[in-house]
This record gives sequence, structure tokens and C-alpha cells, in this order.
Amino acid sequence: MLELYQFEASAYSEKVKLILDYKQIPYKTTEVTPGVGQIELFQMSGQRKVPVLKDGTDVIPDSTAIALYLDEKYPDRPVIPTDPRQKGLCLALEDWADESLGIQGRKAMIGAFSQHPNFRTALLPTATPDLVKTLVGAVPGDVLSILGMGVGFGPDDTKEATRLLKQALESLCLMLSDQPYLVGDQPTLADFAVAGMTMYVKFPANQYVDLPEGICGKGVPGLADDISFQPFFDWRDRLYADYRQTREGGSRRWQWPYRDQYRVTYLAFLTLNA
Repeated sequence: MLELYQFEASAYSEKVKLILDYKQIPYKTTEVTPGVGQIELFQMSGQRKVPVLKDGTDVIPDSTAIALYLDEKYPDRPVIPTDPRQKGLCLALEDWADESLGIQGRKAMIGAFSQHPNFRTALLPTATPDLVKTLVGAVPGDVLSILGMGVGFGPDDTKEATRLLKQALESLCLMLSDQPYLVGDQPTLADFAVAGMTMYVKFPANQYVDLPEGICGKGVPGLADDISFQPFFDWRDRLYADYRQTREGGSRRWQWPYRDQYRVTYLAFLTLNA
């Protein structure tokens, strides 16, 4: 069985899981522990980022390389069109999703954590004591903004990211206004890349991702709750309902016993490492 080394909260890992589920390829996931687990990942793949797919003796890092490998090795239900024009458009949209939507989405998410206490506390596990939730929510947003400036997540960075994401979401709504998918009549790599990379703008429902219940279905204020972008999120919800497997089933749900305590660390870590 294929094995996907991942962070559960990684948009790039989510993109690969969407592709695997669409192609109906059985797989299991292995959660990589930030830091220690990445040493093993480096030894196996020569780099430390997720996702990494292991298929027998084949080890493939990078979500785009994984998609290309899967279409070559498992050609049923292809995600890359054969028509030259559609293939070019698909690959261009996928690159845009990876390099713009994914990066700007992380910045906007961090900005939302800094400026919106309710969004910040929603990230905490449900078992978190009320006192801790209150303390986390009470941290001044200005303090978090200053801490984020050193790694490119200051107020100006997040404001610009939000502006770019608004343009992107508007464009996606227009592109999907009269067609079922971004490139043609069938889903392609472009659709799964866009769906995965917008994970940080609005998190999927909790039947698909193993994240704190309070964060599932929530997103960046001003983007996730803007009614003008609802057509896109409705489209993404349909894509998930049609093709994404739910978490029920041991092979797809990671079972690390301490996952709740470390989810917050994961999301913070992913802003620098996904």
C-alpha cells in the first residue's frame, strides 16, 4: 500500500490526498513529527518537507512530482489532461495555486490568528481548559504581529496577502460561473491544487481533516465569511463531497496518541515549513 508522509494541517498534503482519493488509490498516512520526524524524512527523501509519497522502493517528494508520478504509474482517472491547451492551462493554474494561493493563504491565516482572538482560540483542542483559552485569546494582537514580522508575517504582509487572496477568489468565482471545473468537464490537478491551497483561507469540514473541531469550517475573517466568495466555497464543498474520502477508516486517520496537544504547534510550524 502507498504511504503518504504528511502533516495533517499541510495544504500540500491535502492536495495529494484529494488526488489519491479521486484516483481511488488505497493509501495510508504517516504523520511526521516536526523536528525529530523530519530527520527521518530527510534520510529517506533527501529533503525535509512534506508531502512525501512512498510506493514500494519509489520515494517521491513534492506534491507536483507526486501528481505526475501517480498519473504515470496509475493512469486510471488521470488528473492531467492530454489535450495540449488544457494541459498547459492545468499546469499553469496548479503552479499559481502552489506559489500564490498556498503562500498567501498561510500569511492571511497567521494574520487572522494575530488580530482575531476567537479565531485563535478555535484552534485549541476541545479539551483545553477555559483558563488557557482565555489567556490565549487575551494575548494582544500587536504582540503577535510584532513576533510575526521577523518571518514575513507582519501586518503589512498579511494585509497584502488578504488583498491578493480577494483578487484570487473573485477570479475563481468568475472562472467557475459557467463550468463545473477549472479546466474542462472533469476534475484535474488544477482543481485539487486550488482546493488544497485554499485550506488556510477556510478549513474543510472535520469529517475530512483531523483538526480541532472549533477550526473546521472556519476561516480567515473577511474572506471565508464574505458572501461574494461563497460560490467558490460551495464549489469546493461539492468537490470534497464528490471525491474526498472521509476520515472513518484506520488507514486514513493517523493515530498518534498526543496529536491534540501538538496541533497548535503543527499549524504554527507549517507556516514556515509546509
